[in-house]
Amino acid sequence: MTARGELRVGGLTPLTTIDFPGRLAAVVFCQGCAWRCSYCQNPALLEAGAPAALRWDDVLAFLGRRQGLLDAVVFSGGEPTLQAQLPAAVEQVHALGFEVGLHTAGMYPARLARLLPRLAWVGLDIKAPFHAYDAVTGMPGGAAKARRSLDLLLAAGVPFECRTTWDPGLFPASGLEELADELAGRGVAHWSVQGCRIDGRPAVGVQPPEVRRLSTRFREFRWRD
Repeated sequence: MTARGELRVGGLTPLTTIDFPGRLAAVVFCQGCAWRCSYCQNPALLEAGAPAALRWDDVLAFLGRRQGLLDAVVFSGGEPTLQAQLPAAVEQVHALGFEVGLHTAGMYPARLARLLPRLAWVGLDIKAPFHAYDAVTGMPGGAAKARRSLDLLLAAGVPFECRTTWDPGLFPASGLEELADELAGRGVAHWSVQGCRIDGRPAVGVQPPEVRRLSTRFREFRWRD
């Protein structure tokens, strides 16, 4: 069991080259998420009260052995900002000399704002066109929170990427185009769209033409199947 007051860790990826652009990183998966997206790829991380897979002290010990070998540590989830212990964990990782990245859906804008001075990169999940948020996340009020978090990132100047998981069963291609218009209009430069995975396989497959048309609106656009 995780000690009281300690970050609840649901898993650890020791090395990745894709979760923090341009950096060799480890990923700490935080336990718990308040939303219930139907396509969630980490359902074991949803329950906040589930027993931790790793003790935070053991994660810190691992990171201590990787100083000079890794560039960064990314906190992912679940939803990392759900946990009150995240700021202290970020400070500990920063003190070890690592850059800190964050994957978040932006559901707690005020908590994100407190973390921004220590973050070197953020992957912000934009779940859907904002009018469709409640249906996709399974919870009310998410659109306003995601918009606020996006505004905070744009104002802070912290490098970030917006990321959207898409399948025609979630919302139509016209909704994806509507979302592209809003993100580009707000000043988002980097957008990544990925197809849903069902039983580990991409539901959409190769990049559809309707997605390809959106790429010219962004400085960097990526499709992931």
